[in-house]
Amino acid sequence: MNERNILVVAHAHRAETVEAAQRVLTALQDAGARPVLAGEDIDELVTVLPQCASIAVLGRDVAVADIELAIVLGGDGTILRAAELVREGTAPVLGINMGHVGFLAEIERDDMDEAVRRAIDRDYRVEERLALSVRLKDEAGAVVYETWALNEATVEKASRERMLEVVIEIDGRPLSTFGCDGIVVSTPTGSTAYNFSGGGPVIWPTVEAMAVVPLAAHALFAHPLVVGPETSVAIEVLRRTNGTGILWCDGRRSHELPPGARVVVRRSDRPVRLARLHPAAFTDRLVRKFQLPVTGWRGPDAEPRA
Repeated sequence: MNERNILVVAHAHRAETVEAAQRVLTALQDAGARPVLAGEDIDELVTVLPQCASIAVLGRDVAVADIELAIVLGGDGTILRAAELVREGTAPVLGINMGHVGFLAEIERDDMDEAVRRAIDRDYRVEERLALSVRLKDEAGAVVYETWALNEATVEKASRERMLEVVIEIDGRPLSTFGCDGIVVSTPTGSTAYNFSGGGPVIWPTVEAMAVVPLAAHALFAHPLVVGPETSVAIEVLRRTNGTGILWCDGRRSHELPPGARVVVRRSDRPVRLARLHPAAFTDRLVRKFQLPVTGWRGPDAEPRA
């Protein structure tokens, strides 16, 4: 029987995360699975958990393609890092929230032991989420940088006192030109993150779409847009821009944008896979994570729909 390799993603910044990591690693070993850690996590954890020195290392002892599941202990930032670690494989990501909002997490820390048991039993379903393919082209049209995003790709000004001059293009046709602080192109998964803070719409995960949200734009027509999943969105940094811009993807990967740069965002042909334990409605997740008031709700209408 093939050995089961389960990646555990955690860091040693908080005592409760270290304790949780120890419990998860022990539970996996007791169940006969092989826990795997990223090298950067081992470097942090081994100072407080010496036993981590003997844990298998991702990429050295175990290939990404051989990871069955990634169990993540942390908030949304840690979950995004885990998605990056397993990007070249097929392992789904199971998030256990150790942070604050933790919108991407499946469960809270109080249910961690039950979650690990179900992960060991393979008692979860896999949900595929739309991801973005991001290409940066220079003024001559050559691709100089390529990456991906689960939440969003953003084009932002590099200096606080400067403004970006951009032109937005949808499916090869120009839409509008304006000065702004930036542009956010978001997935449904990322619609509750930077997109939401920038005034963009919340998009249900079952809706395949992308949101395009200008940030602090000096323009009459600069409202958020929702476009189809096969749409190509391009953002050109115009030559008259006084300064440079920055491309950020999920707040983790960045690249400088000189005047004349062109960022093309499309749907990636490789979705991100999330492990789900509960069939909870997205509405319930919104209410719980944002602590929305629902006082006065009387329940669904008993009348059948027409």
